[in-house]
Amino acid sequence: MSNESNNIVDLRAILFETMRKLKDGTINIENAKAVSDIGQVIINSAKVEVDAMRAAGIEGSGFIPTAPPSDQQNGIARLPGKTIHRCK
Repeated sequence: MSNESNNIVDLRAILFETMRKLKDGTINIENAKAVSDIGQVIINSAKVEVDAMRAAGIEGSGFIPTAPPSDQQNGIARLPGKTIHRCK
């Protein structure tokens, strides 16, 4: 196991980095496709995780972060480097 974190924010960063590498030619199409395929599997499992969290009435997980309770009451979810506003 590595010391890297494994969450949705990191997955996005890896996918965008792979796009940049593909664009500048530092990764070949086969390797980029492999990264993309693995990313899609992870995203699909996250969708199942979200459905399970909704069904169980829980919020957040190690992969999908949750906002602090005070921000959730204000309809704001904070992710590293992002603010997501939710309409009530």
